[in-house]
Amino acid sequence: MILRPYQSAASDAIFKEWQENDSTLVVMPTGGGKTVLFADVIRRVFPRRALVIAHREELIFQARDKIERVTGLKADVEMGEYRAEGGLFGVARVVVSTIQTQCSGGDGGGRMSKFDPSQFGLLIIDEAHHATSPSYRRVIDYYRTNPALKVLGVTATPDRADEQALGQVFQSVAFDYEVLDAIHDGWLVPVEQQMVHVEGLDYSDVRTTAGDLNGGDLAAVMEAERNLQPMASASVKIIGARRALVFTASVKAAEMTAEILNRHRSGMEAWVCGETDREERRRVLAKFDDGKLQDVRNCGVLTEGFDDPAVEVVVMGRPTKSRSLYSQMVGRSTRPLPGVVDGPETAEARKASIAASAKPSCLVVDFVGNAGRHKLITRADILGGKVGEEALERAVKRVSAAGGPVNMTEALDEAEAELREQRRLAEAARRANLVAKARFTTQSVDPFDVLALEPARARGWDRDRRLSEKQRSVLAKQGINPDGVSFAEGQQLISEIFRRWKGKLCSFKQAKVLRKYGYDTEVSFDEASATIDALARNGWRRVEAAPAKGDPAWN
Repeated sequence: MILRPYQSAASDAIFKEWQENDSTLVVMPTGGGKTVLFADVIRRVFPRRALVIAHREELIFQARDKIERVTGLKADVEMGEYRAEGGLFGVARVVVSTIQTQCSGGDGGGRMSKFDPSQFGLLIIDEAHHATSPSYRRVIDYYRTNPALKVLGVTATPDRADEQALGQVFQSVAFDYEVLDAIHDGWLVPVEQQMVHVEGLDYSDVRTTAGDLNGGDLAAVMEAERNLQPMASASVKIIGARRALVFTASVKAAEMTAEILNRHRSGMEAWVCGETDREERRRVLAKFDDGKLQDVRNCGVLTEGFDDPAVEVVVMGRPTKSRSLYSQMVGRSTRPLPGVVDGPETAEARKASIAASAKPSCLVVDFVGNAGRHKLITRADILGGKVGEEALERAVKRVSAAGGPVNMTEALDEAEAELREQRRLAEAARRANLVAKARFTTQSVDPFDVLALEPARARGWDRDRRLSEKQRSVLAKQGINPDGVSFAEGQQLISEIFRRWKGKLCSFKQAKVLRKYGYDTEVSFDEASATIDALARNGWRRVEAAPAKGDPAWN
């Protein structure tokens, strides 16, 4: 299997991190191919033995099958009645197991005690945002008694509250490739969001338990007939003829809304939950896959391990404060249709292929009421892992006021562009004031002002990290004080510096001069040199028209 460019980059980044650390984390969106990535890592560490830990049965068998296809290595399952092969001969090079299985057993050691940590060279934690829990910490600590063990965690967008805790489990973040990156690169479909305001929907009395809305309190709100009826009616109207997945706050809410919707359009949907008989669940999902059902309502069972690229709409009948849960639910709809993006070689070609396909975008529907003291997650929070808080707030306000579907990707891009322009204008006004007073100074230059960048939000796992000597050297050579920026800001500035080098744009030092005199900084290195030379010849007074290539001033 040929890796996508970002998967290949992530695989290389993992091994680079392992040169200095024993554990590292990769952030990659749902639909981005996390299993393919860690299967490639397993292939690269062979003949060292690998253990993969997940927390759901569906994830276990998917991981086993994909690992065998990608690597050609036999993978055994350790879960319930399944037993991985033992002995010195014929032992599977890969074991896939649930966290529950690893911790089960009456001897106090769990079934993990049947495995010798020294036999494994690699431990992979799938859905690694769970790795901060006591059960995961116990298993990780057990296998880490092998000092040669390397640990890899893979996750889609984690909760912001969990970021710092994840930094305590994993020593570094090797690769951070999120939903917005994948959409811009043409690997996932653009996301539209529609917020439906439901009169009387009130979350203000819902308590918070373990960081999310209390299940019982939330169910009472979402099961109320006065809320279900308008939500069901809006769903029918918005979904239209598209295929949809609906997440509900309770089993009763799933059953009630399915019945209401089938009154609107007979046989359009069914519902499943954790207690649904396994064969019945398979029958329902098979009908959905065949197009015999238009949508499926579910309570807590299709958030992970369910992949159907034909899903075009996700209806959030289960509001949440959890970024990772929201991400998992929305991630069911972001995959493009099969074969759409794996042929084109460029981002623009892939995006054009998606736009021309039968699924040019996906739609996320949120039901909005009085949130009270709660900060409920929206699609902006998921797309905006690396986006500043002010841009997120702007995008959410725009969508909320729209009254119809809005492309959230574009809303975030526009919000960031507006903030950059405001920053540029404010800096230009400040510089103009300095010109009027003839008091140009060169001290305390803000590199983000110079490059017209909005500082990225600091990720929790980066807050205690320090720039490496190589990173500090790159900044210092450009005239940026590395002591004046955080780790996240330093990485952002270095990325911009390399973007400029690669694109043959002006350097930071040149940009600093150009910005001081009010010139555009998105120009080539040669154009910047010519403009600066012209300024010098003019006694460092602004030249109204920068020299064009071919003009005498250019030479």
